Amino acid sequence: MTSRERILTTLRHQEPDRVPFDLGSTKVTGIHRIAYERLRPALGLAPREAAISDLTQQLAAVDEDLLQALRVDTRGVASGDPSGWRLCIREEGRYRTFTDAWGLPRRMPRDGWYYDLCGHPLAEATSPEEIRRYPWPDPQDPARFAGLRARAQAARDTGCAVILGGVCAGLTEMCLWLRGFERFFTDLVADRPMAEAMLDLILETKLRYWERALAEVGDLVDIAMEGDDLGMQQCLLMNPRVYREVVKPRQAQLFAHIKKQAPVFVFYHTCGSVVEILPDLIEVGVDILNPVQVSAAGMDTRRLKAEFGRDIVFWGGGVDTQRILPHGTPQEVRDEVRRRIDDLAPGGGFVFNTVHNIQADVPPENILAMWETLQEYGVGKAE
Repeated sequence: MTSRERILTTLRHQEPDRVPFDLGSTKVTGIHRIAYERLRPALGLAPREAAISDLTQQLAAVDEDLLQALRVDTRGVASGDPSGWRLCIREEGRYRTFTDAWGLPRRMPRDGWYYDLCGHPLAEATSPEEIRRYPWPDPQDPARFAGLRARAQAARDTGCAVILGGVCAGLTEMCLWLRGFERFFTDLVADRPMAEAMLDLILETKLRYWERALAEVGDLVDIAMEGDDLGMQQCLLMNPRVYREVVKPRQAQLFAHIKKQAPVFVFYHTCGSVVEILPDLIEVGVDILNPVQVSAAGMDTRRLKAEFGRDIVFWGGGVDTQRILPHGTPQEVRDEVRRRIDDLAPGGGFVFNTVHNIQADVPPENILAMWETLQEYGVGKAE
């Protein structure tokens, strides 16, 4: 099988020749630049300073030599920045700061690992009209799509499955960032028109983006990536009733629109304990769940596969990244990988990836233990 055939087979809930593997194709299946720079020599590859694919998370742009060395089955492509915005990193005391294209300020200590959100530009808005007057970036700005088709064609020419990234974070996540967590959650309960105005503007942005993006490269990509962190360690971020009243209908509209533009699978990222709304996500058209946070309440991989494995693909969940991968021994990593393969691989419907990105403190020997176990144990495990 080619890598693309392997991915498409498992996405159709059929049995590939081996468990497919993703690393670095999205902003939620990647590797921190520090871990990446340590991994290269451990693989016998030339040391190289990482190019950055996601500034906030400090993710490495994974080089083709490493993708080939690890037999990665996916390649990711993304649109560019809008015209009129340029990255400007400032030195302010002990911090490096920048403001992104959405007007969101971020800062990172000089010796830090990530940029953190440090302001909410719509926190003081008092009406839906004020929200609408905000200078929303144009999702169909031609600058976003300059060179996109060439990048998508290059990714397709590798023989791998191609994933196209979205225009921004998720529906609720963007609202939380722009409005502020406390204010947006308060709006959901006490001022629903404000919350819905925010959600509808983000939804419209996404609808317009996917219409243009898939017109450009819909024939070259296999998967459209969306996401929205709806879970915490123990439960959902909001009452399931509120989710079903406010978020779910907009998700249904978004995913139907994406699938209308091109025959792609919808990849949906949400961290945390989301087992309570998995039937809802399936109903609104999610084909792929990521990152399958196995350490969160109710996210037992054996149960998830038994209850939902016929209807949704698990992309992630291959090894716990909160404790096992950064702090476990190589043998503990191997044991964890075997367990997750046993739980998730039978019958297809599983793409191996860590639970979210590989973080800066993960030792290269644990990454190698993970990968070697996948190569040895993941062959024929979908049979």
